[in-house]
Amino acid sequence: MIVREIGMLVNRIISATVAGLVAVVIGFASSVALIYQTVINLGGDASLASSWILTLGLSMGITSIALSFYYGVPILIAWSTPGAALLIANTQNFNLNEAIAGFMFSALLIFLCGITGWFEKLINKLPFQLASAMLGGILVNFGIDVFNQMNKAPLLVIVMFFTYLVCRQLMPKFTMLFVLIISVVLAWQLKLMTFTAFSWQLSEFTYISPEFNISAILGIGIPLFLVTMAAQNLPGIAVLKAHNYKAPVSSILSVTGFLNMLAAPFGGYAINLAAITAAICMTKDVDKDPKKRYWAAISGGGFYILMAISAGYLMQAFASLPNALIYSLAGMALFTTINSSIQQALSDDKMSEAAIITFLVTASNLSLWDISSVLWGLIAGSITLMTQSLIKRSNEKLC
Repeated sequence: MIVREIGMLVNRIISATVAGLVAVVIGFASSVALIYQTVINLGGDASLASSWILTLGLSMGITSIALSFYYGVPILIAWSTPGAALLIANTQNFNLNEAIAGFMFSALLIFLCGITGWFEKLINKLPFQLASAMLGGILVNFGIDVFNQMNKAPLLVIVMFFTYLVCRQLMPKFTMLFVLIISVVLAWQLKLMTFTAFSWQLSEFTYISPEFNISAILGIGIPLFLVTMAAQNLPGIAVLKAHNYKAPVSSILSVTGFLNMLAAPFGGYAINLAAITAAICMTKDVDKDPKKRYWAAISGGGFYILMAISAGYLMQAFASLPNALIYSLAGMALFTTINSSIQQALSDDKMSEAAIITFLVTASNLSLWDISSVLWGLIAGSITLMTQSLIKRSNEKLC
């Protein structure tokens, strides 16, 4: 009897540990390219990227462990993948200090949503079709860029693409992990990698003082807040509810928003509820007892911390990869999100025209009066809806 109980305990530990590891590896492999490219676009290097990963990894690890243990619910925290994509597309006219100010303002808004309960009200005010169209407009150019990269490294990107197609059918959860492994091996065989002397080093924090101005708040802070809430926290809450867990929404937003404000000057641009990777920690494979599955999220938090400690070495390795691989990896990681965003944007015929206008304006290079195309996209879509509504009411009165 004792042996049996010990065996069951060991199986539970192994299942929870494996689920946590898989969730972290998939999350890292699918979007680390976006974070690395964000840092490079803002004028940083691999060393600064390692600081960002260190900060994000510790933030996600600590909050995942603390929240999961306190509430007894598998709450896995992740970085904002769409947020990183937004930053790549939307920070050309900003420096690092302004970007940090934008991160802090976004985190402040999330914190306020948590302590005031504004989140549900805000989401209800903003039609999710427009939010989805905005997200699709942000991400679509990343998807297009996958095929643009075929001009630079045709064999490498074509093999990556077909690997993606096959793995999406056979093992969807591990698609990006296999794409990453195969692409690195092929790049090495094609001698496309730039080898440097790798040396183990602990990651170090790099402080960047914020530079607040209206442009940074409107161009980075507000769009990052909207994307993080609509594309990350909302699906994360939906996943928890789908698995019959009572999500302590306000508490989660308060904790992640507050920690995000502290982490922002060190590169913690946005942390939020995980969705797809969190679901890995909530299945029956983790534990038949739903009340025990939170240990998988705690395990994931531990692996986040290990990832953070190893960030210096990981970013050295990443810096050796060809740009075509990094851009293609980032784009393929977003295919699924682009697809779902467009489907959701066009889910209501009455809002389809406003959604398309939001999508097109967001995807454009419009930066009128130093306001980014992301915010203009929402403004254009909202104006379209209001115009349609006013004309409809006028026609009804005339009739």
